Amino acid sequence: MKFVSTTGQGPEVSFREAVLNNLPNDGGLYFPAKIPRLDHRFIDEIPMMQLSEIATVVLSKFCSEDISSDELQSIAERVFDFPMPLVQVNDKIHSLELFHGPTFAFKDIGAKFLAACLAHFNQNENKETTVLVATSGDTGGAVANGFLGVEGVRVIILYPKGKVSELQEKQLTTLGRNITALEVEGTFDDCQNLVKQAFADKQLNKEMHLSSANSINIARWLPQSLFYYVPLQYGFRDVTIAVPSGNYGNLTSGVLAMKMGVLIKEFIAASNANDVVPRYLRSGDYAPEVTIPTIANAMDVSDPSNFKRLLSLFNGSFQEIKNHLNPFTSDDNAIKQTIRECHNENDYLLDPHSAIAYAALLDPDEEGVFLGTAHYCKFLPTINEALGREVSIPDFAKDLMAQKKQSIEMKANYEQFKEYLIS
Repeated sequence: MKFVSTTGQGPEVSFREAVLNNLPNDGGLYFPAKIPRLDHRFIDEIPMMQLSEIATVVLSKFCSEDISSDELQSIAERVFDFPMPLVQVNDKIHSLELFHGPTFAFKDIGAKFLAACLAHFNQNENKETTVLVATSGDTGGAVANGFLGVEGVRVIILYPKGKVSELQEKQLTTLGRNITALEVEGTFDDCQNLVKQAFADKQLNKEMHLSSANSINIARWLPQSLFYYVPLQYGFRDVTIAVPSGNYGNLTSGVLAMKMGVLIKEFIAASNANDVVPRYLRSGDYAPEVTIPTIANAMDVSDPSNFKRLLSLFNGSFQEIKNHLNPFTSDDNAIKQTIRECHNENDYLLDPHSAIAYAALLDPDEEGVFLGTAHYCKFLPTINEALGREVSIPDFAKDLMAQKKQSIEMKANYEQFKEYLIS
């Protein structure tokens, strides 16, 4: 398998090159040169398989030239090592709970797989890799945990000051060792732009070996497609799947799974007030606006990087995209109302992001699955406000909240950021 830029320009590269280079030098993202199709017999056998076994088969389609089958199986067993249950919320709607990993968020999978790939590729290298990652909430904690202690890798996480939850911030800022958190005065898009400028800086890239752990990296993006095989394990086929969407790595990985042969009726792009893609789906006009801070902060993205992959998956056809994706948007008041009503009616607690996707299946009344992307404990102030009472923090999160924050404050200024990197 080779990878190309979403721009359609530039040379084909291997999986290893795509992972280590992060981005093509033409402003696009790496994308499979050809989307492989899965054998129907394999699809039929999924209910009898473990997720790590499914992952080994699926991911081998993309990386077999650079990672041996035995090593890939070992990586898959280490990465897909926690449950992802499909839980019934009401008589028509199920939650695919992706928050049972070490940082209580779906991004644990992609971060762990990327860390394993970089560790594998760095085995015989004598140079340090600096991983840059911008986060609007959950990515940073997952990356910090996934890369903690990985030899030859330095991780720098940029997050917007005052715009992540307290528990999310603790996950970013308390590990130390090879993990550094930069607290940026600005939005997630400011953080992401600093990272993009660093990768585009030829002088900087001569002095340092830079890598990324955002979903712009192909090794963060590809393993997320395995989420969409889980409903098949439970016997669900051809269902509607509602996806809480910010940078659109998760939803586009689902479209990849569909293109490979997973039967999915349709996707709902469930958005908060930063609804650039839902507006595009309604009008055909892609028009990013200023980022709006919301209580679903991990989705506070006004110009999602993975929109380029969405276009590539459908060969740029707006009509094809509309045939498979439906838009849904919710504001903060509606999110809190959904959390309250779902708890009262179903005794099920939603985090703000999952609440948007759950609500998308209520209007219209739709049978389907929504992705539960984070544990509610990461957003307790919002949960408490929505329910009108105090919800206790779970025991597994108490120790983390007691740890001391360590971060470096920085303005959203590239020259200052660059100076920090090379100092």
